[in-house]
Amino acid sequence: MLTQTANEDSRLSFWLRVREFAVPPSMVETATARRRTGDWAGACAAAGIDVDLDLRSLARTHGRELAARVRADLRQMAPDLLRWHMPRVAPDGLLRPALTITLARYGASGTEGGDRVHLVVRTPPAWADGGQRFSLALWDPAHPGAGARHHPHHRPHRRFRLDLHRHLWDARRTGELPFRAGTGGRRPDDPPLLPDLEPPGPLPPHQRCAVDRWEDEARMVLRAEGRTSGSVTVRLGSRHRLIVDVTGGDDGAGAPAARITQATGAGGGNWPLPVLPDAATWVPPDVELLAAGLIGADGLHPLVAAALVPGHPPSGPLPPRGGPGRPRVVECRGASHRIGLVDGVLTALDHDPDEIRREELLVALTGTPLPCLRAIDRAHRRPESLADVRARLDHGDIAGALAVVEGLLGPGAVLRDGPLRDELEAAAQRRIAYGLFRAGLAGPAPGRVPPRAYSPALRTRPRRGRPDPRYRTAR
Repeated sequence: MLTQTANEDSRLSFWLRVREFAVPPSMVETATARRRTGDWAGACAAAGIDVDLDLRSLARTHGRELAARVRADLRQMAPDLLRWHMPRVAPDGLLRPALTITLARYGASGTEGGDRVHLVVRTPPAWADGGQRFSLALWDPAHPGAGARHHPHHRPHRRFRLDLHRHLWDARRTGELPFRAGTGGRRPDDPPLLPDLEPPGPLPPHQRCAVDRWEDEARMVLRAEGRTSGSVTVRLGSRHRLIVDVTGGDDGAGAPAARITQATGAGGGNWPLPVLPDAATWVPPDVELLAAGLIGADGLHPLVAAALVPGHPPSGPLPPRGGPGRPRVVECRGASHRIGLVDGVLTALDHDPDEIRREELLVALTGTPLPCLRAIDRAHRRPESLADVRARLDHGDIAGALAVVEGLLGPGAVLRDGPLRDELEAAAQRRIAYGLFRAGLAGPAPGRVPPRAYSPALRTRPRRGRPDPRYRTAR
């Protein structure tokens, strides 16, 4: 069994890798430039978000006032910041598949928090996650399946929601991040963010739970439900749930205003209760990475860095990617030779063209090539940066992956059979699968496959609370 230190290091390494590859700096730079000019659709395109909403149609069906409010939110939405804070799954840190996440709820007569229309984002199912793209749409409770016939879960998720955490996607509200993260106005020379204290009550030890924020966050959830007090479920795992019982007003006068207890019932269900959003359950990973010293302000999203590390100067423009690297040294027949890019192709620099042609002919006749040519062949098939290229392809950074390949092999290189070519072809196939999913061409058409008729014989286990027929005694 792994120790707590090993588990914690693994979790921090997971988020460090996500921060390195999931949102490349070029995406942030392009999306920010377009957002500042008011081009919210162009910013979404730069951040890999497909727009599935029509504001003109919304104005016709729900009125111009609601359409104007949605347009105002879209103009202030930072799609790259939204991607930065999207829920992710292990082991590669990809987007949590098949989710519908509410960004904002719009009520009637200019009130927020209603259920008239939801601004949502939808992640594709796992089999169609090529490019790590997701879509931006509107969800109407009166027509829950409209516009999302091919999505497996078109209704907004109860736990993964960001309508109560607009600071995670709205550029106007990013200043709330230190307070909502429980860090206050921290500066680089302040004490550590996470004091090593044992969590109180029934919480599991050494869990990075944002317990000090649960009461306020639970009150926000209850207010969104139109209530001032009650209980909220906190999900810490598949079989571990807690209950935050909030009583009294927000001033907390008199008895303790909140009480944390263990969830009761079969499996800790308490399904009818509201659920604390996942973004409010845990300490933000950026706060943990900063506290552990694993990442600096330059490695964070600019809006996150400005909020968590006040006074940090913004980073300058990015250097051009994909430039040719320096020649590499290879031991060849007792001498140190160089291989590098010449006219856009990786070439042995210390061998004349005639010798290279003779060696290539020898290889075609199943001979053993020179060490320089073996190094070039290995770079074409299984380069040292293959893990870097694979991570960029998995997270949808196609331009970054191609820049790494071109910087290594040159823009005029012809890929050879091997793991590198397999990874690029697999990434292309995943993008095709995503396109088929978007077009509704993958799988059966909606309504063409009738639901399977229920049969007790298909039940894999007996109903809870009823005796198993196999162990029923004869009367």
